[in-house]
Amino acid sequence: MSEDIHEGGCLCGAVRYRVTGPLPPGGHCHCSMCRRSAGALIVTWTTVEEAQFTIVEGKPAVHASSEMAERLFCSACGSTLAFRSKAAPGVIDITVATLDHPENLPADRHVFWGNRMPWMHLDDHLPKYDGFTPDDHAPGRS
Repeated sequence: MSEDIHEGGCLCGAVRYRVTGPLPPGGHCHCSMCRRSAGALIVTWTTVEEAQFTIVEGKPAVHASSEMAERLFCSACGSTLAFRSKAAPGVIDITVATLDHPENLPADRHVFWGNRMPWMHLDDHLPKYDGFTPDDHAPGRS
């Protein structure tokens, strides 16, 4: 039985990572902190056990974006790579867009829907939550 291996990295290629094991469906986050950190209206994340995530090239910079969380990014190009929360020790959220094949990981919900831009209209029929769901930041679930 072969193990799932997923790789990804930043825009400039200075930081590369690998994730072993299956990736759960992603979640589209609309919170203001994700918007500002990525410079995007939506950031799609997947969550895995931190032991599944390995930096294989370079070293990401770390920014404490709040008392409860830190974000990993490339100091050369600024790509947002990952997110760690003290509320969910042992897991790490990875930006789906930085995977080499993000097309293989569709999202299955929206979180912080109430924080979305009011002029953004999405007709994707995914569940929409005003915060995290009980399963968010759980191993095997982003």
